Amino acid sequence: MQKHQRGMTFIGLLCILALVGVVVYAGIRLAPIYLNYMKIARTMESVATEIKGENPDPAAIRALIDRHFTIDDPTGVEVKDIEITRDQDGVQMHVAYDDAVPYVANVSLSVHFDKTVKVR
Repeated sequence: MQKHQRGMTFIGLLCILALVGVVVYAGIRLAPIYLNYMKIARTMESVATEIKGENPDPAAIRALIDRHFTIDDPTGVEVKDIEITRDQDGVQMHVAYDDAVPYVANVSLSVHFDKTVKVR
């Protein structure tokens, strides 16, 4: 009678650990650029709440954003990269940018960020 093996072989375990390692390493490499995006998004949200109810001009909004950027010091985006438009609903801030981080050798991970905040 043959015995039926149950469970995972050592080679199967190594394959699964290698795949998990690749994903975890990508997450470690991507974490700083997502934290940077969160700084930018938090800045835009806080500027929107600071000027809420007022009828600000774009220069005042840019000055507030610049003040927040001086404190938070995000990378990859300048104050001039944030588009400020006025429409019938109010003022709108929009930023869209790409960020890349090296992964392995000549392979990079690229992420596109797009954030719009309305001021009412």
